[in-house]
Amino acid sequence: MIIPYGKQHIDRNDIDIVIKSLKSTLLTQGNKVEIFEKIIGNYVGCNFTLAVNSASSALQIACMALNIKKGDIVWTSPITFAASANCAINQGAIIDFVDINNKTNNIDSEILEQKLKKSKKINKIPKLIITVHLSGQPTEQEKIWKLAKKYNFKVIEDASHSLGAKRHNEKVGSCKWSDISVFSFHPVKMITTIEGGMALTNNIKLYNKMNLYRNNGITKNYKFFKNKFDYSWYYEMQEHGYNFRMNEIQSALGISQFKKLNKFLFKRNNIAKYYNEQFKLIKDLETPTVLKENFSSFHLYILRLKFVNTLKKKSEIMKFLKSKHIYLNVHYIPLHLHHYFKKKGFRKGYLPNAEKYYLEALSLPIFFDLQNNEKRKVVSSIKSILKNG
Repeated sequence: MIIPYGKQHIDRNDIDIVIKSLKSTLLTQGNKVEIFEKIIGNYVGCNFTLAVNSASSALQIACMALNIKKGDIVWTSPITFAASANCAINQGAIIDFVDINNKTNNIDSEILEQKLKKSKKINKIPKLIITVHLSGQPTEQEKIWKLAKKYNFKVIEDASHSLGAKRHNEKVGSCKWSDISVFSFHPVKMITTIEGGMALTNNIKLYNKMNLYRNNGITKNYKFFKNKFDYSWYYEMQEHGYNFRMNEIQSALGISQFKKLNKFLFKRNNIAKYYNEQFKLIKDLETPTVLKENFSSFHLYILRLKFVNTLKKKSEIMKFLKSKHIYLNVHYIPLHLHHYFKKKGFRKGYLPNAEKYYLEALSLPIFFDLQNNEKRKVVSSIKSILKNG
């Protein structure tokens, strides 16, 4: 049997609610989307929520609502999925990166502050910083928010990994320390809507803009009309936008999945605890550090192999584990090392912490249906690598 690094858990209740939704009159633009939005908003303590067809789409409308445009400077983490940068690139922005902290693997707030000081001297302060909560570990968001107020930039939290995570007992997604937050509901995330995402904000103006952009720039709300035609059929396209809506079937699945979120969080944290206990005393391995003020959702369990110093060596390890039917993953190749960014002038050596992380990091299997014997197999297989060199 194959042990993947992650997969969804779908039960009978999920299947039944999807079938029921398929039999309903409205498959799009019904009330289930709104119900799902309210559930997530109430859970994290955020006023306004917008369900969309992917987290990438949520990031896109967030950048649009913040008026990111050609020539604007946007910074993000190098250890993230491409969407964290593409959303700004699509607006014509200039992307740069902030190196990560060697313990949390998130943007290092001290490195960020030093970079801001240098950038201010040459008048190149970013308009926006997109923070990334890697693996479910919250960033030092309140520190970054304080810097945002000092240096006058906007903040998007890419919290795709972090539904259910907390910092200082504040749920990620509340937007206490950001302008907009984003969740993902991809199959390997905390809950799934097959594909799907959500943008959250406490700012009504940003909410209204994002709502417009996810609906092809169209509004049907009379109070927003530029031309006050009170016709039943009338609608206005006011901006360039996209069809980024989530459908009723996805929302129905999300509603059902949400009911299991606490179980999912509990199981993931228990798996992480088991791995930590098995690996913590092995000097060549570094287990994830969760800051004392944080609660991690553990979307990923990232083990760092301190003895690995080449990608070839890491590849050999992954091939060995694959031969045991254990499929690991790497989250992520640093963005600045991708061909696209090399064409923009980024080079190896620019972000040493991220590059060292890339050599060492492996994502181990962590998901709700992972069995005890499978956990033991993962651990014994990794230990055998160390024993046999």
